Amino acid sequence: MDLKLNNKVAFIAGSSKGLGYAIAKLLLEEGATVIINGRSQEKLAQASSLLSSLFPDRVFVFPGDVTALKFSEDLFEFIQNNFGQLNILITNSGGPAPAEFESISDSSWQNAFELNFMSHVRLIRTILPLMKSTPEANVLTITSSSVKQPIPNLILSNSIRAATVGLTKTLALELGNEGIRFNSILPGWTKTERIITLMENRAKINNTSVEVEMNKQALESPLGRMAEPEEFANVAVFLVSPRASYLTGTILSVDGGVVKGIF
Repeated sequence: MDLKLNNKVAFIAGSSKGLGYAIAKLLLEEGATVIINGRSQEKLAQASSLLSSLFPDRVFVFPGDVTALKFSEDLFEFIQNNFGQLNILITNSGGPAPAEFESISDSSWQNAFELNFMSHVRLIRTILPLMKSTPEANVLTITSSSVKQPIPNLILSNSIRAATVGLTKTLALELGNEGIRFNSILPGWTKTERIITLMENRAKINNTSVEVEMNKQALESPLGRMAEPEEFANVAVFLVSPRASYLTGTILSVDGGVVKGIF
């Protein structure tokens, strides 16, 4: 199926690795022009070099921390000066550290709030004027399956990511008449660096190994395994494509059936 992504311009926050990188690669395969982002100059340079070797002249880099107050303003200027439009905005950020409720300080709550909620708010609010003048524009927020089924020892993520889902659904209702779609994907357990870090934490608590914890978690899915980043990207790229033109306000779990609820 042609996803009709040729000549579309996409920005993906947190795309030097993990889920964001997988989305960037697939968007490029489908003909889009992609702006990748990350905090680490080294990892961003590696990602850019690899993607540019495969897709010359369609990979652009915008480094920076999505929690920085001027990040979204600087990004707006970059997009406006280089492209004049943005068809696809994907807001994505790393997750907060695992911790038990009683050990979490106010500053840790605030940091998680900035990372997993306000980064989405600021990006959408600042870039929105560009998208209002762009045909087939849409926003995808990446959150977590934890907003439907809380994950032990991840209370920061469980709590704050739910606000981003509420934001996404509300904007779909408020801005549908502007022709802009808003959707969110709730990834489950996918083989990324973030998941390895969480498994290392579990292994330490349980006095086991990362491999043991990975296998235990995989068995919670009816499919008996974790997802590959490319499997998540397949869904994300379809959702931001014109082929999904009647999907807005969709809060979609991509979790291999781990979440047990009906809705």
